[in-house]
Amino acid sequence: MTRLHALRQMVIWTPAWLLLATLVLLLLLPSLHLLSSWQEIDTELWQHFADSFLSELLVNTLLLVVAVAFGTLLLGVGLAWLVVMYEFPGRRWLSWLLLLPFAMPAYVLAFVFLGTFDYGGTFQQWLRPYGIEYFDIREGVFGPALVLTLVFYPYVYLLARTAFANQSISMIESARILGCSPSQVFWRVSLPLARPAIAAGVSLALMETLADFGTVALFNYSTFTTAIYSVWEDFRSLAAAAQLSTLLLLVALLLLGVEKYSRGRRSFVQQARLDQPPFSLKVWQQWFVSGLVWFVLLVVLIIPVIQLSIWAYQSVLAEWDSRYLEWFNSTLILSISAALATVFMALLLNVLRKRFASRPLRTALLLARLGYALPGIVLAIGIMAVMAWFNSLFATTWFIGGLFALYLAYMVRFIAVAYGPIESRLDTIRPSVIEAARNMGAGSVRLVWEIYLPLLKPGLIAAFILVFLDISKELPATYLLRPFGWDTLAIRIFELSAEALYERAAVPSLLLLLMGVVGLLILRRLNLFK
Repeated sequence: MTRLHALRQMVIWTPAWLLLATLVLLLLLPSLHLLSSWQEIDTELWQHFADSFLSELLVNTLLLVVAVAFGTLLLGVGLAWLVVMYEFPGRRWLSWLLLLPFAMPAYVLAFVFLGTFDYGGTFQQWLRPYGIEYFDIREGVFGPALVLTLVFYPYVYLLARTAFANQSISMIESARILGCSPSQVFWRVSLPLARPAIAAGVSLALMETLADFGTVALFNYSTFTTAIYSVWEDFRSLAAAAQLSTLLLLVALLLLGVEKYSRGRRSFVQQARLDQPPFSLKVWQQWFVSGLVWFVLLVVLIIPVIQLSIWAYQSVLAEWDSRYLEWFNSTLILSISAALATVFMALLLNVLRKRFASRPLRTALLLARLGYALPGIVLAIGIMAVMAWFNSLFATTWFIGGLFALYLAYMVRFIAVAYGPIESRLDTIRPSVIEAARNMGAGSVRLVWEIYLPLLKPGLIAAFILVFLDISKELPATYLLRPFGWDTLAIRIFELSAEALYERAAVPSLLLLLMGVVGLLILRRLNLFK
């Protein structure tokens, strides 16, 4: 009877195992191709790299990562602590407005800062009559680190704010009764409890930093991504570019390992949410904190949008034509369809993870999510090689030149974004709920429709919107893998800003920003992104 049961289980779940293996292999193929590039090493070329720019590259990338980590920690955790723990004018609105930089592509903020604060920009022209000398915003790590910090701090802010808001009020009150000041409560109680969420947010911000190409290229700041592009473009060495990319994979693996280690075996049981801030401020302190938060929004959102609006007003008559409707529709169709496919794959992986919990499977899923740290240009190169292999294997040209390669690139790149929200929702479903439903006679179909989907709905919608926003802003992979004539708003921005036509790039930038803001408003409307 036992052997018959085992045989039945094997027959039932073998297709699921095959599906899981196929999905994981599909996501790992570009990374495996990059690793296979080490089979042949061009020692002369690597010697040239070592003699010319490798040490500078390592130092620059390390400086950028450290600066962005420090900036996102300071900004994300500090703002989250203020909006959760203190009452001040406009707190409820500001709590949500601080998430809006999610909608701002980093390369858009970069060219706005360059157009505003560079030598010929509005800011330095305004300072010059007062005798203030020229300063170079492109010099050193400050410029790109500032832009990436302002764009990526919401990852830390969102997770830290949720962690602070879900902490037990009784624990905070106990600390106050024992004589702890608000700062002592922060360092001794709230920060240690929120550490896993903060580590996850910083990991996401740093993976985005490692993968960024547009911002560092506009600031002429050499990092691994610009070097990879240079090796591919100047030396025509796909193998050397792939070998450099594997170094980024190692860093990404290290970041994911730190995040997992930080989370450890803790269980994230949701506590009663803090309805009211537990600490109070004097009136002048309330207005100071409100002004501080508004200053952050002024720098990261309000000034850039005003500058973009001025440029768009000056150039819209010359720039606008019927092609914009085509670019807008292409961006929308591509983002929606690819986001649906990515979320569906993330759901399948999570369901199979839940069913086949094992260490090898968790390791495979961890590796499958490393694509988030791959620069788009490198991912595109890896996928083109894989598609070429598929073409020769099946004697067809279908795999290159169509949407399949582009969809695969988006899935590999953003599966980590979709995986997280679904994973967190799935892990909160108590086994007793499923057992109770089964005892009441619910079959598999009813379990899916009446239990799993309603409980997973917030995570699925959050995953879809986040992936949609990322895909609508994605540039390098879209540029290289899109079908002929399938241009998007991001490509239009890149083509114009690469020629320093910032005024004309403002029109598509505002449209892209509008799409992002609408996506965030939908999340807020659904009470998923408050």
